[in-house]
Amino acid sequence: MDAAASPAIAVDNLVKVYKASTAVDGISFKLAAGTITGLLGGNGAGKTTTIATIMGLVTPTSGLVTVLGAAMPRERYRVLHRMNFESPYVDMPMRLTVRQNLTVFGELYAVPDLKGRIIELASELDLADFLDWPAGKLSSGQKTRVSLAKALLNRPDVLLLDEPTASLDPDTADWVRSHLEKYRAERSATILLASHNMNEVERLCDRVIIMKKGRIEGDGTPAALLARYGRETLEDVFLDVARGRTSEAAR
Repeated sequence: MDAAASPAIAVDNLVKVYKASTAVDGISFKLAAGTITGLLGGNGAGKTTTIATIMGLVTPTSGLVTVLGAAMPRERYRVLHRMNFESPYVDMPMRLTVRQNLTVFGELYAVPDLKGRIIELASELDLADFLDWPAGKLSSGQKTRVSLAKALLNRPDVLLLDEPTASLDPDTADWVRSHLEKYRAERSATILLASHNMNEVERLCDRVIIMKKGRIEGDGTPAALLARYGRETLEDVFLDVARGRTSEAAR
């Protein structure tokens, strides 16, 4: 297969069982390079386990996950430097300054010209005024921008995002989304976005995958899902899936 045509992420019949609980139940999908895909589902739907498996942090019970052609987690060493993850729920060391935190993560990724890269991101993400503040002193919006800077330090080709704009005011959230759109366009990066903000998903995503009880219940463009379920908003589609309501149009 032509490498240029290969999917950036491929999930093939993925199953993950924890003792007596099946977190992911035979899901399959492929994500093309340069696309943004929304991964939706209620609590316990299997989103976190799916993302953790793609990152190579969880070993599948069965099935295969490949990222940029590398089988995860067995071959993750081949591609970890080309991936990154961002979530506002993962705190950085609070006593370290922003600059120190970014330096630690940059060294882990062996980022070339790390000092220059931090200065570049500080300019792009408006971090310069608080680069030398302790991370624990930052506001929610500042922490989110720093977390995004950490995720972009190594210029990843695959970016996994978990609720990237949670708890942000509308202006800051819009700013973050705009930067993600710009980054995708400039780098042709592949982004997998887990979010409960349906407006965010409709704005950013080329495709939406909806999970429930470890299985995929819906998969398509936002417009196709709205048409399938006969709804006007993705929030209504999400609620239909979560509550087991199936319209005539979706049958």
